[in-house]
Parts: sequence; C-alpha cells; structure tokens
Amino acid sequence: MAIPFIINKVLLNKSVHIQRLLSNHHHMLDLLSMRRMWYQQTMFGWFQIKPMTSSRRVQDRSKNKRIHYLEIVKEKWKILSKVLFLMELLKKETEMVIPLRSLDRYRKQLNLPKPHKITDFIRKCPKLFELYKDQRGTLWCGMTKEAEDLLEEEERLIEEQSTKAVEYVTRILMMSVDKRIQLDKIAHFRRDFGLPIEFRTKWVNQYPQHFRVEKSKDGVEFLELVNWNPAWAITELEKRTLGLNDGIGREPGIISLPFPLKFPPNYKKVYRHGGKIEHFQKRSYLSPYAAARELKAGSLEFDKRAVAVMHELLSFTIEKRLVTDHLTHFRRELVMPQKLMRLLLKHFGIFYVSERGKRFSVFLTEAYEGSELIEKCPLLLWKEKVLSFIGYRGKKKEVPTFSDLSDMEERDIIEEKDIIEGDTEMEDTCADFEEEEIMGGLDAVSPTNDDELEISHVCNSYKGTS
Repeated sequence: MAIPFIINKVLLNKSVHIQRLLSNHHHMLDLLSMRRMWYQQTMFGWFQIKPMTSSRRVQDRSKNKRIHYLEIVKEKWKILSKVLFLMELLKKETEMVIPLRSLDRYRKQLNLPKPHKITDFIRKCPKLFELYKDQRGTLWCGMTKEAEDLLEEEERLIEEQSTKAVEYVTRILMMSVDKRIQLDKIAHFRRDFGLPIEFRTKWVNQYPQHFRVEKSKDGVEFLELVNWNPAWAITELEKRTLGLNDGIGREPGIISLPFPLKFPPNYKKVYRHGGKIEHFQKRSYLSPYAAARELKAGSLEFDKRAVAVMHELLSFTIEKRLVTDHLTHFRRELVMPQKLMRLLLKHFGIFYVSERGKRFSVFLTEAYEGSELIEKCPLLLWKEKVLSFIGYRGKKKEVPTFSDLSDMEERDIIEEKDIIEGDTEMEDTCADFEEEEIMGGLDAVSPTNDDELEISHVCNSYKGTS
C-alpha cells in the first residue's frame, strides 16, 4: 500500500509542478508580447516605414547627390540678382537716383536684413553704383555711366530676342490644358525667358496674332492662345535628336525618345537604381503639346509626360534653370503631379535640384558642362558681362557732395507714397527678385575693405565649405 501512495504523491506533485510551469510560461509569453509592443511603440518606432514626403526633408534626401559645380552656378547668379534688382529700381526713378533711406523698404528683395548695411553692399560695386550726398547730408544712390550703358544694351538685346520670347510664351500656352494661363503666373518667368519689364502692361498686347489678354468675371487676367501654330508643336528634344525644325503636317502624339542623362562622378557609389533608369528611358510618352486631360495622375504615362513638360520648360529658359516655387503654380495648367519635388528628385540624371537657400532651383543637367552652360544666348552673355563689373578694389572712397540734389529730395518725399501705392510694374520687379538665397552672397565672402572682391572669391569660398 505504501508504494502506490508514494507513486500517486509523486505524480500529483509533478502535475502541480507542470501546471505551475505552464502558468509561468503563459505569463512569460504575455510579458514578452507586452514588451514587444512597448519596444515597437517607443525604442524602435523610427524603423517603421513612412511615406517619402512625411519623413526626411528634401535637404536630407538630396545631400548625398549634390553637384558642387552647379551649386557654384547658383551662388554666382544669386549675387547678380541683387545687383539687377537695384539697377532696375534706379532705372524707374526720374533722375535714376534714389535716397538711401528709401532703399530700406527693399531689404527683402536685396536680401540684406538688419544689421547689414545697404551702403556696404553698394560700395562693393563701385563700377555700377555711386554714393553721394546733397547739401543737407542726405545720402543718395545712383548708377555709373557703365551701368546705364548696360541697361541700354539689355533693352536692345531683349528687343532683338523678342521673336524667340514670343515663341516660348506661345508654346507654354499650347502645352496648357485650357490653352490659357493666368498672367501673373507667367510674369514669374519674365527674366527667365528674357521678357521686358513692361511685360504685363505693354508687351502682351503687341502680338495679337499669337495671344490676347482676357479678364475673368472676378477680375483675374489670363493670357489666352489665339492661334495654334503647328510649326511650334515639337519639343526641343525632337529638334536636337531627330533634326526636326517644325511640326507642320504632323499631330503631336507619342514620343519614344530617351532623355539625355548626366550624372556626377560619384553617382554609382551613392545610388543604385538597377534597371529602373533603363526601363524609364525605353518607355514611350505623350508629347507635351498633345491633349493630356484624360491622363490618370500617378500612372507611368502621367509621370513621364510630366518629365517631358519640365524638360521643355527648362529648355526655354536663358540659364536652363528655374525656381521650383514658380513651377508649382503650373501644376494644374500643365497637368503635372501634385508632389513635383518628388518627381524632380527621382529623375536625378535629367534634373538637378539645388536646395541652397530659402527657395530651391532645378537645373537641366544636360545643358551644363561643369559650371558653364554649353550654349549661351546673348542675354546670358550680357549677364556675365554685368558679373564682370561686380567687385571692388582699393580703399573706400569719400562720398562726394552735390548741390543739385536738394530739390530732388523734396520731390521724392512728396511722391514716395504715390510710388509705393501706384507702381504696379515695380511690384512685379520686386516679385521677380525675391530670390532664393540665404543671407550670404557678397557679405558672406567679403574680404577686408582694402582687398579685392571678385566672382572667383565666391567660387573659392563655396568650394572651401562644401
């Protein structure tokens, strides 16, 4: 009897022990499950997959793909934008002079926030601007004879290139879905396409055979296509690749041409796309001049046509570069994706996005050989000529005093309010030169007052920080 009792006791204890182990096991599984959930929510939350646009900034996504010689190009034109703004501002004045205190309200366009002095900026361009004071001690700013000659030369070049500018504006209207675009939006491209200052008030009315200005019920002005020109319904890529000079006798349709690609030397070390680039290049796409209203957003056909539209727009510009903010205004009219920046970054070999400054710029990479444009139009050569006048040499000169400025000062005080409120063309100029640069430019690389400032200093300074 003792043996069965002992056996039952042992079995009972073993059963209790097994149940306790099972209970502990389930408890342990519950703890592990809770701990896993807690880790996922806290420590390892950053490993969760998120959409591209809600994760990292554009700067973080593109910093490994920077092309430094194109960054130097943007830095160079950034300096020029300040100078051109001041030249156009002075050009609008009756005597082409303005009190220095009146320039204070244009600090945003000049990108010279306080405590930076406007006088320091002006003194760095003595070949273009002059400082002098009247008998009351009021400082005035004016242009040199060289600067006035440069403005006259620009007017002549714009007039000579007007035929090409008319063609480009007409072709933009031909690419638009409704064959019309808001006039204010086109004004953003004024200097990019070589249009005159009076673009909105005079120039658009000089070519009624191509387009006309129509006002909507709510007072918004639109530039509307008058006649479809089949000779212009052909892309710049077709002209260069196939040698086609006009599109007469052919309807814009499907195109099978690959886009020229240009990558920096370290591209393969940074990004590997496998066969995606090759597949994209082989895919046919709809011409930018063909009707695209029925294309479905997000489809492969939609995206590749958007690349073709971007390629065409950049081909029209003087510098083969545009501010991306301006492009976003045309998404609906030109049937482009809502997330345009993603498209530009994705096709890195066709476009290059520079994130230097407050506003991004996109370059057409095929148009550049290093930091130089392969083909330079007369207006670009004019800009380079203006750049050659920027810089200072030697010590600061004393500001001369003139006696014939006192009457102008009184006139300026009386008319200053009218100028601010009534000059719509000056508002356009301000909008054109609200450039993308951060505070830097001339001041960021300026040596001491006794040294020389030239564009080469800018390039060398940027190379040293890259």
